Amino acid sequence: MQSEVQVDVGHTAAAGAEALRLVVRQRCREADGVVALVLADAEGAELPGWEPGAHVDVCLSGFTRQYSLCGDPSDRHHYRLCVLLEPAGRGGSQLIHETLYPDCSVTVRPPRNHFPFGAADDYLFIAGGIGLTPLLPMIARAEAEGRRWRLVYGGRTRTSMAFLGELAAYGDKVQVVPQDEHGLLELTDLLVAPGERHVYCCGPEPLIEAVERLCADWPAGRLHVERFTARVADGEDEQTAFEVECVESGVTVTVPPGQSMLDALLAAGVDLNYDCREGTCGTCELDLVEGLADHRDAVLSAEERNAGELIFPCVSRARSARLVVDV
Repeated sequence: MQSEVQVDVGHTAAAGAEALRLVVRQRCREADGVVALVLADAEGAELPGWEPGAHVDVCLSGFTRQYSLCGDPSDRHHYRLCVLLEPAGRGGSQLIHETLYPDCSVTVRPPRNHFPFGAADDYLFIAGGIGLTPLLPMIARAEAEGRRWRLVYGGRTRTSMAFLGELAAYGDKVQVVPQDEHGLLELTDLLVAPGERHVYCCGPEPLIEAVERLCADWPAGRLHVERFTARVADGEDEQTAFEVECVESGVTVTVPPGQSMLDALLAAGVDLNYDCREGTCGTCELDLVEGLADHRDAVLSAEERNAGELIFPCVSRARSARLVVDV
């Protein structure tokens, strides 16, 4: 008999994508406080395809959490994800650690990718802690294609760092830097000059901020990051009212200071997908037709922000008096 975990899909059906009811096939301890789960369809059916950098939404007891896929994209029958127990978090990781064991069933939404892996001849991967997970399939792809690459992987202690055994197969292409043995990652020498290199970085916010500072003068499109939390920009506490016109629904609303655009649209009866309300999951993405956005999400790259074609209404606001969105 399969154990059941209560789920609540709510308004976050991944832009209309049908949720998947999957079964835990394997569970193993990867490091201190870290478990890896392998999920599959109960009847052995193929799962939706994905590319390196993708994540899935795991739905548990009234809330949803996003976890990067860290398995093999060519394996269409299994999803592997890795979950760090965060005692001071919002409870999602604790629930997974306590309830998801082999033969348990869980609702997962199909993969989405806000951290796509692009073609290049030379890669530098920088990982902090559990931020390694979206990089694992990228590394495997780069190795399979014969590209130049290097991974610098930092963590609190060696025992807290997942997948060290798996990474050992890559030899000296991988540099493991436990903080208690070597201190914080030394980034300056790594990021002196870009050459033809592309950098992919995921980890805690201080690590990402440090990498962004060192790459500030690099050519556009060379640095690619994925955040766990929304970035905080100067002046984010400053809020003014603005107007939002919805093309498809014909609704126009005024968003006052202190209210999110998402809540203003929902209150006006606009049907929207949403989840984290923190600008990290990407579920509430809208096409921006007109106006200047004040982007406050952790999803869009600098190039995507400058293009001005998308907005995440859960956290972002306006730099113009009026926005027009396609919803």
